[in-house]
Amino acid sequence: MTHRAIFVAATKQHVGKTTVSLAVTSGLLKRFSKSGVGFIKPVGQQHVPVKTSQSAETIRVDKDVCLVKEHFKLDHLDYEYMSPVIIPRGYTKDYIDGKIEHELQVQRIQNAYEHLSVNTDIMLCEGTGHVAVGSVVNLNNAQVAAMLNADMVLVANGGLGSAFDELELNRMHCQAHGVRIAGVVINKVLPEKYDQTKHYMTKALRQYWDVPLLGCVPDRPFLGCPALADLERLFKCQLLSGSQYRMRHYSVQDTNLVTTSLHKFLENLRKKPTRTLYFCHCTRHDIILGFFGEYQRRLRETKEGRMEAALIVCGRKQKYELDNEIREMINIIDAPVLHVELSTHEAIEKVHNFTPKLNIDDAHRASKAIEHYEPYIDFDTLLERTSSG
Repeated sequence: MTHRAIFVAATKQHVGKTTVSLAVTSGLLKRFSKSGVGFIKPVGQQHVPVKTSQSAETIRVDKDVCLVKEHFKLDHLDYEYMSPVIIPRGYTKDYIDGKIEHELQVQRIQNAYEHLSVNTDIMLCEGTGHVAVGSVVNLNNAQVAAMLNADMVLVANGGLGSAFDELELNRMHCQAHGVRIAGVVINKVLPEKYDQTKHYMTKALRQYWDVPLLGCVPDRPFLGCPALADLERLFKCQLLSGSQYRMRHYSVQDTNLVTTSLHKFLENLRKKPTRTLYFCHCTRHDIILGFFGEYQRRLRETKEGRMEAALIVCGRKQKYELDNEIREMINIIDAPVLHVELSTHEAIEKVHNFTPKLNIDDAHRASKAIEHYEPYIDFDTLLERTSSG
């Protein structure tokens, strides 16, 4: 039995498209030989440098390609063909100005796809954002899926009315380009509304589209918890100390702005969940020293266990500076401390509005995401829907 390619796209940004792609890849690898599963991200935006397998040449590929290839050790696939079109800054203007030929883009994608698919049993294609993303360069997800004769899997966030409305907009775009929808995955569903959402979304999709619900995935808050490494990327800085804890995750709900006295802060530090993210101003030397003192005390008194709190020290650039003596003390203590050149309000707002992305450095979160998502996806129906004979 042969299968058409599976193309995963979302209804908007931050709905879990890459996580679904990881889970689908994992499921396919259990049903086909490793060499029989291919992966491509035809059009990418955020890119990283890698070396090709054959020529050892350094090229840039979409970061999700790197994540999938390295996580699953897909050594039979060469980076050279996995991310054929990258859209960096300035690309769109060059395309509109006629400096980039449309046919050359199409040729790159088709050649890469043909090279990867020639010895595979099934190909998984990951899209970029919602179905219409890429329209300005005539390479939106629906156009690319049509080009590759792929069936679309749409991913939407949990809910019913609003989720279906977003799905309908994307379905119409697929329909305009003749792309068949294999099914829908509803993601981040509130556990208390799981049964209701699954029942009515299944019914609505069958009634209006004659399309199956391939997956209904309950929300798992941990997957949205940023690691300190994510915060380094967010604030474009590095931990001053505690770099060994870069992959420690913190809940956005467990953040605390310190504006109280040292005494109250220490009380809070001992009562709050041990993995709390504290924010204080760089002029609050008492709070910084108190944090260090409590950290050291916990190391000595092992009954309470190691303190896992982290401290983000804030202060606007060119207005406030971190005292040199404090900085020297930070360097000799291994507690996780980050210095951010923003006000405490700006820093907290950025963290609360931040959506951490899966990446190759955080193998633990990627594994947990796959472990959580994969059991909720109906692979039998997916493969039946994408069968071509």
